[in-house]
Amino acid sequence: MQFEYKCSGTCSQYIHFTIEDGKVHSVQYLGGCNGNLKGISALVEGMDVDEVISRLEGTTCGSKNTSCPDQLSRALKEAKKSM
Repeated sequence: MQFEYKCSGTCSQYIHFTIEDGKVHSVQYLGGCNGNLKGISALVEGMDVDEVISRLEGTTCGSKNTSCPDQLSRALKEAKKSM
């Protein structure tokens, strides 16, 4: 299934991704630090949804209480609820 998540509190605006057989695929961010977000996307490709959530949840950016990786964990949690 394909998902879109509107980010909050970060430079990135949206995250697009798919979940197939409990695995994360095709993560793409709109906005944010291009190189870092491409790296995150490559690292989580094919990873189990719960593993990605566990690893990224609670990551902060500077003085913000969230980050682009944390937003991905929130997006995945939301996606799981709708599946």
